[in-house]
This record gives sequence, structure tokens and C-alpha cells, in this order.
Amino acid sequence: MQYWVTTFGCQMNVHDSDRMHEVMRGAGWSEAEEARAADVIVLNTCSVREKAEQKLLSELGRLAKLKDDRPGLLLVVAGCVAQQEGDKLLAAQRGVDLVLGPDNIPELPHLLGELSSGAPPLTRTVFDLDAPQFLLATSVAEGKVTSFVTTMKGCDERCSFCVVPYTRGPERYRPSADIVLEINGLVERGVREITLLGQTVNSYRDPSGAPPPAPGRGASEDESEFAALLRAIAAGAPGLARLRYTSPHPRHLVPSLERAHAELSILPRHVHLPVQSGSDRVLKRMIRRYTAAEYAARAASLRAAVPGLTLSTDVIVGFPGETDEDFDATLRLVEELGFLGVFGFKYSRRPHTPALKLADDVPEAKKSERLARLFELSERLVVEHNAGLVGSRQRVLIEGPAKRAASTDGPARPHQGEVRTFTGRTDRNEIVHVDDPAAQGLVGEIVELTVARALKHSLVGELDAADRERGLAAAAALASGPRRTRLPVLSTEGRP
Repeated sequence: MQYWVTTFGCQMNVHDSDRMHEVMRGAGWSEAEEARAADVIVLNTCSVREKAEQKLLSELGRLAKLKDDRPGLLLVVAGCVAQQEGDKLLAAQRGVDLVLGPDNIPELPHLLGELSSGAPPLTRTVFDLDAPQFLLATSVAEGKVTSFVTTMKGCDERCSFCVVPYTRGPERYRPSADIVLEINGLVERGVREITLLGQTVNSYRDPSGAPPPAPGRGASEDESEFAALLRAIAAGAPGLARLRYTSPHPRHLVPSLERAHAELSILPRHVHLPVQSGSDRVLKRMIRRYTAAEYAARAASLRAAVPGLTLSTDVIVGFPGETDEDFDATLRLVEELGFLGVFGFKYSRRPHTPALKLADDVPEAKKSERLARLFELSERLVVEHNAGLVGSRQRVLIEGPAKRAASTDGPARPHQGEVRTFTGRTDRNEIVHVDDPAAQGLVGEIVELTVARALKHSLVGELDAADRERGLAAAAALASGPRRTRLPVLSTEGRP
């Protein structure tokens, strides 16, 4: 029996899909080479933006025609839209056989067995509140340089625009010892960089009562135990090269976390810190619980602790009631803080959110115009920053073959024969391409190279002679040795 998974949405959804692969393979299923050949197709969905739901409906319409030709095909809608809509997806008569919530992934093979035995279409969307489960996806990481590890799930923030508390439930945390154990298992399989995942990842509290608060300070009501978790990972997983995390909430960017960034070399000099708006009036309507000045002060304090640290952020344009003056305040904050990466989105009404009580009074054309201005500013900041790095020396973790052409920042041509261009990231999250086959032998290593030129969204680096010679030797050894099987890459959308 064969299955296929298509993923929409964020890193959390990508990791959920990895766990589906793990569960399905453990039950004896194999992954199909293409969706059309599968006995089961799983659509792992996102409901944070309306556009993602529209793509789901379009995909369901396409797959309904496939089911007409193959009546035995089982169609599963999983993820946040499944949790949000539940039985409505079955009632819509779109050919869906199973609606599966994020917390019910372990049940997937059993439920498919029931359907194969003649059970009617069913919905399973139950939160694991009493006994939270955090499934591993260790085998899926085989051969990868980077991987995700979940630290928590759910969210207690209740931002007025966000459906996540409804689709993911309240915050539930994972014991720190389990997190360290999984990271070590991934490191044994060759993973060099871990990104910790959580809806508000830095609100973490250890359900096992460990680790203790950071040295020199007791935990106050506003202090999470996230900094202590980072220290536990740094001490307990010595083979790990880098440790990132996403996405933190600004109000949990506390002194203990700043000190961890200053003192732990495993943490890169980059943080993705969603701001959403630069207007205090809009932030209040969003129920973000900080002002623009408070956000800027915390960002400045973090940068003072870690010189050279870069920030990226999320911004919503066109939130109900946002005026031109409100949006101008957002642009000023983006420029003032010099974000090197802005993930901008037009506000869209989401079910079960408090913002539904507000009139969506910003015209669509105005939202589009504001988003274009935001991206224009963001792109200028990145171009100026990258241009200033030409000639500098940067430490780059080589991750693998480039997905984009190093000469243009555009899509890479399909690899034919020898792969020449490889890509990686610096400590500060700048993307660096290395147009040299020697880089194949350095995949998974952090190498110091020289930035030769700047592209629109990335950099091009050159290897030192010694690293190039070492890389060519290692690449030749790989070519002559047994070939390792690489797992297929999931189809993903959304924020990087």
C-alpha cells in the first residue's frame, strides 16, 4: 500500500508531515513516487491565511476527478483546516474520507484500516490535552543537514487575528530531557542544525520541573524557561553545530534569553521576531500586549547583548481600522530596526477569531498597495545589507545543492551530471551560494569563506584553497563509495 503527502503552510506543518511519514512507514506503508499512484493521499493543511484554504479547495476539486477514475482511493484532509472545519469537510461532498486533526496523527494507519474495511467517512479531531504526544520523525531526517524538533504545541496568547488557539489548542509543553534525547538521535543521523518549533516557542515551561532557572536569577512570572532549555540542549547535545528557534513572541524576549544568546555559541546571531504592526493603536486591536516602543527596546537590548545580530519579522497589512498613518508607522519601524527579511501578509478574516467583531474596512486594493510598499522597503534593506558584505569572511553551514541559481537568485536549472552550486547560511541567516563542485564534499560542515559578490536576496561565496582541496577529495570519496538513498522532499508552501 502506498501513500502521498502534500503540505501547505508553515514549518510546524512540514514537521507534522514528517511525523505522518514516520507513522505510515512504521505501519508498513511505502511512499508513492507520485500522487496519482498512491492508495491514500493526505493533504496537510494550513488555516492561518485564507489563501491556503482556497488552495486546499482547488486541490480537492482536482483530486475528486482522480477519485472518479479510482473509487478505491482514500482522501485525507489533515492539519489546521481539518481541526477548524471538522465534519463540515465531509458534509461538503468533496470526496474526503478522513478528517484528521494535528493531535491525531498517531491514529492515521488505524483509521485508514477502518476505512479500507468499509467504514464510512469519519472525523477525528481531538486534542491530547490530558496526555500530550510529541511524535518523533527521526528516520525522515536521515541524510539531512537541518531538521525540526517540537518543544511545545498550542498557544495561549489569543491574538485577535489568529486562529491557532482554536486549531492547535492551549499550550502544552514537552519535557526537556525528551527534547535533548531527540536532538541527539538526529545528530547521530548527520543533522547539524536544529530549529526548535513552537507557536510561541519562547513561552516554554518544562512539565518535568527541569531545567532550573538560568544562573544568577530566579524565574519570575514573566520569565519562561526557554533560556534554560537552550542551555540544557547546548550542554546535552555537544555534537550539534547550530540551534535556531521559531517563532518567539516579543513579550517573552526576557533578560535570561538575552544572556543565553550572549553566552551560548551554538545560537546563531539571528532571531525571527514577529512584530505584526508598528502602530500602537493597531497592536492594541491585535491584542499583542506590547507597544512599538517596547518591541524596539527589547530588540535593541538583544542586539546590545549580541553585536551584529540580525532580525527578521512578520507584518500584517490592512488589519481592520489600519489607517495610512498606522501603516506609515509600520514602515518607519521596519526601517528603524533594519529587518533583514519581512514576511508580509494581507489581513484576512479567520473563523473563531476575535477580529471577526471588527469591520474589515481596508479595501483589498489598499491592502495590496501597502504590501507592495512593505516589500519594496524590505528588499532595499536586504540589498543594502548584502552589498556591504562583499569581501567579508563568513562562517557558512553548507546545507546541500542550491534550489536557486547562484547567478540570478532565480530557480536553478535541473541538475544534469555534476552538481556545481551548493547553498548554506551564515550565523546571521544570510543565504550563501557556492558555485563549486568541491562544496559537495563539505555538506554538513561549517566553513569560513569569502563573499565574492552580492545578489538580490543572497550572497555568492568562494572557498579557500585548503577547503576546496579537502572538499574535492571528500566529494571524490563519496562518488566512489556506496550511494546513500535520499528521501523525497515534501511539497511545501508558506514561510521559510
